[in-house]
Amino acid sequence: MLGIMNTHEALSLAQQQSLDLVEVNPKAMPPVCKILDFGKYKYETAKQAREARRKQTVIDIKEVKLRPKTDDHDLDFKCRAARRFIESGNKVKFTVRFRGREITHPQMAQQQLDWLMGQLEDITNVEVRPQMEGRTMTLLVAPKPQILQRVAQQKAQREKERQLALKEGRTPEPEPSEEVDDLDDDEDDDDDDEGEGDEG
Repeated sequence: MLGIMNTHEALSLAQQQSLDLVEVNPKAMPPVCKILDFGKYKYETAKQAREARRKQTVIDIKEVKLRPKTDDHDLDFKCRAARRFIESGNKVKFTVRFRGREITHPQMAQQQLDWLMGQLEDITNVEVRPQMEGRTMTLLVAPKPQILQRVAQQKAQREKERQLALKEGRTPEPEPSEEVDDLDDDEDDDDDDEGEGDEG
């Protein structure tokens, strides 16, 4: 703590020690500065930011796209993928998109979404029940608290192992990543699109 001094004095003091004068709080009256090695300071702040990012829990919303005509096998595959996303701590948004005259049969999409809710009820809570938005019907589900707790424990365990590996001079194992982001069921049914505008 060197007390209040003018900028010129502070700069010459920093230069005498071959260091930098860095403003750390410009909003204070008078502004607060430190004499330090700026390169080292930047490195330390970036490192702290990286650590904070690593420790925070981010919940993504993964989207699984369906069509009213999606057959049972594909629906089962998408359900398994959604289960993987949820077990990783992510929310899942199911989107059923209607094309052409399919819009006249919203009950088909409702049945699909009801089936999916039944298959995933052991690990999910429904956040937004199935509802129509324009030409799509959506459903949003989130992991149950015990799933989130398990994900947090696994993350803490991985972080412990990473710290241990760094201490021992080994290369830590990379973070596990999701294989797919969205599951899209957008097969081009030309016959659907032909009837898009000619109702009646």
